[in-house]
Amino acid sequence: MGQKGKNMQDIKYWIWLTKLNISPEKLRKTLKKYTPAKLWSMEEKELKKIFTNGEIDQILDSKNRKNLSSYEQYMKEHKIELITICDKEYPDKLKYIENAPIALYILGNKNLLKEKSIAVVGSRTCTEYGKTMSQAFSYLLAKYNIIIISGLALGIDTFAHEGALLAEGKTIAVIGTGIDLVYPKENIKLMHEIINKKGLIISEYPLGTKPSKNNFPRRNRIISAISDGLLVIEAREKSGALITVNYALEQGKDVYVVPREYNKYHCEAEVIIY
Repeated sequence: MGQKGKNMQDIKYWIWLTKLNISPEKLRKTLKKYTPAKLWSMEEKELKKIFTNGEIDQILDSKNRKNLSSYEQYMKEHKIELITICDKEYPDKLKYIENAPIALYILGNKNLLKEKSIAVVGSRTCTEYGKTMSQAFSYLLAKYNIIIISGLALGIDTFAHEGALLAEGKTIAVIGTGIDLVYPKENIKLMHEIINKKGLIISEYPLGTKPSKNNFPRRNRIISAISDGLLVIEAREKSGALITVNYALEQGKDVYVVPREYNKYHCEAEVIIY
């Protein structure tokens, strides 16, 4: 069932589910038996057969049920779509991973999810060498019509998106906030440029979700899952980039690493940097 096949009530229930702090894995299992509308209307005695007390508190909490019409209106006005795990547009590469999100908020060209892609990740506090390699590899790959996926963070992510755009290619940003927010604020212009140049922004988080240190490592499973491979430019020990590497290996992805030392004058894309 595609986005056009959903009525406003369907969307309301799915938005509500994305607001609940219940593991996607548990929600997916539950949705095989019950529709979102059925879960919405269940009484506490029915919910106790499925959920813990803490999860039931969230399901019945009126705060999670308020203002859903304003979410729908905002999404309509800003052309934000909601792709659920029941929809044909939901990426196959993402659908079968552990803890796959039950829905994705997307803004932009969703057809990019069907194209060949590579994720480019690395440190927020990268070196000049890292900047050069991130832009150069992303530029060259984009020239071959490979979609560049990254996380819109400062550092390597930013330069990966910029490299793809310099090549007049396409790029996907998977973010760790609501899709109505831009984090970090320094990348507001970059986010708009991605959309204007027919790229794509993705988030599993509902509108209004603010930056949280737990959100960003979690979103990395999506970055690796929707890609056909992962390129690591620079990564510190225990960094988010290495978390993405672990996800990629679990998902059976090819992982590529740029060597620490590299003769920059051998890179044919050097002209775009200097």
